[in-house]
Amino acid sequence: MTSHEIRKAFLDFFKSKGHLIVPSAPLVAKNDPTLMFNNSGMAQFKDFFLGNGTPPSKRIADTQKCLRVSGKHNDLEDVGFDTYHHTMFEMLGNWSFGDYFKKEALEWSWELLTEVYKLPKDRIYVSVFGGDEKDGVPFDQEAYDIWKSMVSEDRIILGNKKDNFWEMGDTGPCGPCSEIHIDLRDQAEVDKIGGKELVNNDHPQVVEIWNNVFMQFERKADKSLIPLPAKHVDTGMGFERLCMAIQGKKSNYDTDVFQNTIQVIEQMSGKKYGENGTLSSNSYVDVAMRVIADHLRAVAFTIADGQLPSNAKAGYVIRRILRRAVRYGYSYLGFHEPFMSKLVPVLANQFADVFPELKAQQDFVTRVVEEEEKSFLRTLETGLRKLDDIFEQTKAAQLSTISGEIVFELSDTFGFPSDLTALIAREKGLKIDEEGFQKALQEQKERSRKDSAKEATDWVELNEGNDFEFVGYDEVSCEAQILKYRKVKTKAGEEYHIVLDRTPFYAEMGGQVGDTGHLSIGNHSVNIKDTKKENDLFIHISTDKNLDEILQNATTVVAHIEEDRRDKIRTNHTVTHLMLAAMRKVLGTHIVQKGSYQDDTVTRFDFSHFAKVTDEELGKIEDIVNEKIRENIPLETKVNIPIADAIALGATATFGEKYGDFVRVVIFDPTFSVELCGGTHASSTGKIGLFKFISEGSVAAGVRRVEAITGGKAIAVINEQLSINTQLKEVLRNNDLVKAVENLLAEKAALQKKVEALENEKLQELKNELAKTAQNINGVNVITAKVSVPSADALKQLCFDLKNKLNSFYGVLGAEIGGKPQIAVIIDETVMKDKNLHAGNIVKELAKEMKGGGGGQPYFATAGGSDLSGLERAIDKGKSFI
Repeated sequence: MTSHEIRKAFLDFFKSKGHLIVPSAPLVAKNDPTLMFNNSGMAQFKDFFLGNGTPPSKRIADTQKCLRVSGKHNDLEDVGFDTYHHTMFEMLGNWSFGDYFKKEALEWSWELLTEVYKLPKDRIYVSVFGGDEKDGVPFDQEAYDIWKSMVSEDRIILGNKKDNFWEMGDTGPCGPCSEIHIDLRDQAEVDKIGGKELVNNDHPQVVEIWNNVFMQFERKADKSLIPLPAKHVDTGMGFERLCMAIQGKKSNYDTDVFQNTIQVIEQMSGKKYGENGTLSSNSYVDVAMRVIADHLRAVAFTIADGQLPSNAKAGYVIRRILRRAVRYGYSYLGFHEPFMSKLVPVLANQFADVFPELKAQQDFVTRVVEEEEKSFLRTLETGLRKLDDIFEQTKAAQLSTISGEIVFELSDTFGFPSDLTALIAREKGLKIDEEGFQKALQEQKERSRKDSAKEATDWVELNEGNDFEFVGYDEVSCEAQILKYRKVKTKAGEEYHIVLDRTPFYAEMGGQVGDTGHLSIGNHSVNIKDTKKENDLFIHISTDKNLDEILQNATTVVAHIEEDRRDKIRTNHTVTHLMLAAMRKVLGTHIVQKGSYQDDTVTRFDFSHFAKVTDEELGKIEDIVNEKIRENIPLETKVNIPIADAIALGATATFGEKYGDFVRVVIFDPTFSVELCGGTHASSTGKIGLFKFISEGSVAAGVRRVEAITGGKAIAVINEQLSINTQLKEVLRNNDLVKAVENLLAEKAALQKKVEALENEKLQELKNELAKTAQNINGVNVITAKVSVPSADALKQLCFDLKNKLNSFYGVLGAEIGGKPQIAVIIDETVMKDKNLHAGNIVKELAKEMKGGGGGQPYFATAGGSDLSGLERAIDKGKSFI
């Protein structure tokens, strides 16, 4: 069976068992602060297990894109070195929300694996939870008895809490699980040692392929377990490992899931995959190909789902994965030019009918990956030059180990991987201080953890109920009941998170910020500083103190939003719709939203485009938007319509957003702007008043950003500009501002030339005076002096002018520039060789006298410092090297 057939067979099987087949959620986890990426099939269903929402069906199945490269689930460093770990992988899953339980789940697992996929029964082992006294959870007798009816007892393993009790995180839904393992070894190996002994022992051919989790409990913040309102089933089967088992391979990378990509890498590199059976230096070719084939999927699909590479959070993780792949290609496959981007079309075509979002954005993803590659390849070259200096300094100091702090700085500041530093160091006969590097890395992680740490108590349940209503499209206040609250400790202090059964407060989503306002509870007013969405809950956040008694005694509360702020926010949100439609008219239909932000002061919009938007183009977009504002087009919304109908209307969707089967469509003239959107909007475009761009620029490869203002703020900015123009006309005494400024610039340029000529004249006089002071020391013309020059460039020019004037020259010149000490060392090439001198090394020693640093070439180098009093000492010290 091909991988496509295997995936289809799974979905068809569970469809026949009454399951609703749903699409994969985006890789980037939104509205869930506990996750950076969706790292399991159940992540998008977590609220259903907790009873915070109602699933579209009690039985669901899908294939979910997952990413495990951070936090608890971090397999990154294993990827490529073994045959079964991945960054991005597919998780085939079936779920029951309070419907069937262990019997059906386990029997269907066995039926699918042995009767549909025809996997050999005598190679399958299963495990059940053996119990845990500390948690008070007994041995899973029920699961054991179910399995005993299908497999012999010698194939049933009793697992411990580590292997057979599944938890999403430190808190949340959890329960005992039953794993299914398969032994894929050759018969000769099986005859030597049974597969049961190798289960959960990291054997590459005795692997877990499926896990049936029985969600029975919720782990609370105090580590206790409480039963969930209903029992659920959550299963996850590793698609890549399943393909390996069914296709009779010994490695996931030998299946057709990865071979398309690996074969293209072979053609591009001229190297052959799989020629080396053991992990030797030569077989790093195999490691590199596996790394690239795996990492390409993670990078491409995450970008397609809306996360661009960057230097922070999720974006940094993606950048790190991409750079790891580029580094392996650079080091072992000879790829010194971008190559990952050339593989994107291969991947897009392979998954076009499964995850069509990549094919739809193939050109965009390709360009982003290519620009990232180019940037990192430049970093590699810069890092290699820095490494040469480090190697030279290390050897000059007669050391054999490079400092761990230096290795960390190369990695953290310059993006140069530590393992590449170690590899190149070995080639130079050096090693790195791995312990020191790990210490510096751990210290940074600890700082980061403390900066982002939050500690939440368990929810205090006040009223029962799962139904929730957002009334903020039409109302600015409403009566509500408090369902629950919790206290959260953050770096900034303590805050209360409050959940209501109905609210006019819009929770931050889709770029629109959350509402502020207050809750009236009897005679008390509780300030709400922000509203966030956490999974399916609207969280009202208050930093007021000592609210427990007030909240616990509340019967009915009245929720009020800050109306003036909301009006400005929805005005800025509305104009974003008009702006996108206008951009597509002016710049082309390739324009796709890549991110947005709207608050009460500004609207910021990121979009796919590979060139700067010119002033003329921005003007045209502004004109169209302001024309639509003057038309005062009324808002039209269509609520809970099938998504297929919305797309038929021409609705624009945002890649990376997860839409349900029924959606909300926002329309401002069906021929102009039709979008899927859950935000709040002005009742008509005339409410916007006026639209004005204030900036345009690049935020990432292939992504531009514009910022704009509306209404009263736009008018204020225009009035300020007009006032400045009036003042300038008065100061310049000229109504033609452009002509007046051109004249000023021409006068400035002429004066600058005169100044430069005078400075050069003075510099030549200084050169001649200094040349007379040269001392002949051991056949070398030496000048060490403090000079008066206007800039560092002038100091450099003076050095080279003296070098051209005097033979066998050695000079150390210092100056006070901008209140700071500056020193330069210049050495004639013959002196440099005869005396074995290096200007870069010398200037670093001199800089210590000024509490500074510097460096440069063997013949010329400069340094600066913070201690002006040390300048004379540095100059005097410079003579000692001759």
